[in-house]
Amino acid sequence: MAIVALAVAGLVSGVLNVLAGGGSFLTLPLLLFLGLPAAEANGTNRVGVVIQGLGAVWGFHRHRVMNWRWAFGVSVPALVGAALGTWAALVIPDLAFRRVLSVAMLAITLWTIAAPAPTPRTVLRSAWSPGVVIGFFLVGLYGGFLQAGVGFLVLAVTSFAGLDLVRGNAVKVLSVLALTVLSLSIFASNGVIHWGYGLALGAGNFAGALIGVRLSVLRGHRWLQRFVTVTVIIFAILLWVTD
Repeated sequence: MAIVALAVAGLVSGVLNVLAGGGSFLTLPLLLFLGLPAAEANGTNRVGVVIQGLGAVWGFHRHRVMNWRWAFGVSVPALVGAALGTWAALVIPDLAFRRVLSVAMLAITLWTIAAPAPTPRTVLRSAWSPGVVIGFFLVGLYGGFLQAGVGFLVLAVTSFAGLDLVRGNAVKVLSVLALTVLSLSIFASNGVIHWGYGLALGAGNFAGALIGVRLSVLRGHRWLQRFVTVTVIIFAILLWVTD
């Protein structure tokens, strides 16, 4: 029963993560509810995100909307941040992690609702411009520590840099894949991965990612703006009505 629940949650999470972000706000609490310690739940969740990322990157590449050079460039500071964030996630006590997750869910949701809709610039900033480098370092730091909601942060940085939401989503899945591979390897080397649960999540995540890519490319920037707005409102409502 747990495997089926994780696969279904992974499917929904995969669609959300590709189109906007926040899918781990569903899967992380589920892993904790299934009895995994905080560090093991955090590490196990990355298995699904990596498998999802592989499917999403392949999908965006097929649709020719991936700016590979720029995406690889911004992944460098993200990886540096992810190494530091993952180390912090391994040493934080269980109760503190649960409290951080709760605060992050509320903060990310409120910030996304309050922030203006992302408006891309007419000229793309360099991947090595200070604002972009600092932005992706902070993305990596947060993603390495928690993962949940990191997609919203990436889209904010890519919009600031000048990408529309379709191409921003493509960069998002590649950069998040890179930082998650690093953090997953660190979690795995510390023996805090439940591989059975992770692979069940991954199966759903992969299918959800393919659906998300197709919706992203076919529907376009304006539809994605509406989807992101609706998604964060739903998360806000869920935060108020659930424990």
